[in-house]
Parts: sequence; structure tokens; C-alpha cells
Amino acid sequence: MRPIIVIVAVLAVLLGMGSVYQVRENQVGIRFQFGRVVESDIQPGIHFKLPLVQNVLVFDRRILTLDAQPERYLTSEKKDVNVDFFVKWRIRDVRRYYQGTAGNELAALQRLRPIVTEAIRNEINQRTLQDVVSGERAYLAQRFIQVANQASESLGIEVVDVRIKRIDLPEDSTVIGSVFDRMRAERLRVANQLRAEGQEASERIRSDAERQRVVIVAEAERDAQRLRGEGDARAAEIYAGAYGRDAEFYAFYRSLEAYRRAFADGEGVMVLDRNAEFLRYFEQGARVPAR
Repeated sequence: MRPIIVIVAVLAVLLGMGSVYQVRENQVGIRFQFGRVVESDIQPGIHFKLPLVQNVLVFDRRILTLDAQPERYLTSEKKDVNVDFFVKWRIRDVRRYYQGTAGNELAALQRLRPIVTEAIRNEINQRTLQDVVSGERAYLAQRFIQVANQASESLGIEVVDVRIKRIDLPEDSTVIGSVFDRMRAERLRVANQLRAEGQEASERIRSDAERQRVVIVAEAERDAQRLRGEGDARAAEIYAGAYGRDAEFYAFYRSLEAYRRAFADGEGVMVLDRNAEFLRYFEQGARVPAR
């Protein structure tokens, strides 16, 4: 009798354990009965099921990552670009997720990747290289999300974010050469502009310096002329005073000055009449004014 009781107790414990299951905080559950879904979107907590009849599968409901390999796309200008991107996604409808992927995360990634790739291709095909690289990055990300969510709705998957990590030009593409040429032309334009601005500043500085030089020279010449005039006036005043005091001695002194200038180099030759006034004080017996 006792073995039967033990067996019954063990079976009761096993059945009790088989009727209770737990869904963790980061999971979502789905319950089956003979392979048919009887309850989906089971939230975290302790739940009950019929032992041996029902079974439960749980899936990670956190945001997951699809890190794809770079893909080559064509812009509206028929230029090639390599786009490296990643996708953030999560399970939105666990019933559809199970029906579309059999609950296999790898299968979900394999089906999600071409959906996102096609969404990116369609959007890039409608835009120029400039728009793709810089002009509409934020808007493109939103478009990727919208289009990918529409296509992945049947999988029970929600695309949370699509981010472009890098956009490269293929090494075998002629776009690289044209981009480098454009960058070189832009740098050359900036350099020429800076040179022109420097030349303009240089000419402005030179013209200002020349103007100041002319002003300074003119003022110096004006002051010099004034000083010469004052000196000449003073000299004339002195000469007039000397002439007024002794006209004969003044004439003698001026003659000596004229002789000194005329014969300063010692080689000068002058042909004059012997009665010329210039030789007045060279005559024998000429009277020299006394002082």
C-alpha cells in the first residue's frame, strides 16, 4: 500500500510541477495545446497550464540587433555607394512571430535582413549622392523604419531603429576621383580667395604707407622751405646791416667770398678784361678797407 501512495505522491508532484511555469521579465510567452496556439503574448509572472496537454514557449522580448554586412546601392545619379548599417528590432506580435519564423531567431534575422535592405535600396535610389551622404540622413532613417515596419508586419516584428554606420564609395567606382577633384577644386578656390584677400590687404597697407610718406615728405619740405626762407631773410637782414655799417668793407668781403668760390679747386681758369670789376682788388695799390 505504501509504494502506491509514494507513486501517487510522486505523480502528483510531477503533475503539479508540470502545471506551473514562469515567464521572466525580459520574456514573452505563447501557450500551445496539441500544437495549436491557445494563448499568446503571455506577460512576465507565474502562470498555470494543463500538464502533458499544453506546452509553453518563451521568447526574448528585449530590443535585439541585426548587424548587417555592407551593401552596395545606386543613387538616382547612378553612382555606387557602400552602406554599412544595423537594425534594432523586437517581437511585437508573438503569435505572428512564431507563425512566420517558427520562433527561430536566426530565421527571423534571415527574413528581416532582405526587408531592410530593400527598404534602404528603394530610398537611396530616389536620392542624389549629396542627399544620401549629408543632406537627409535623419529623414532617411525614419523612412527606413516606416518602410521596413510595413514589410515586416507579417512576421510580428517591430523595427525600432535603422542606423547607417558608414557610407563609403567603392574603390572601383569613378565617384572617388570626381569627389577628390571636387574637393581639390574647392580647396583651390578657398586658397585663391585667401590669396586675393591677402593681396588686397597688402595693397591697402602699401597705399596707406605711401600716402603717409607723401604727407610726411610734403610737411618736411614745407618746414624746410619755411626754415630756408627764415634763414635767407635773416641772412639778408645781416647783410643789409653789415652794408649799412661799412659799405666798402662789405664789398671787399663779398669779393673775397667770390674769389674763394671761383678758385676753390685750384685749377679754374678765368678769362676777364683787366679792368673788370671782378678783379678790382687784384690791382696793384688797391686800397683794402680797414676794420
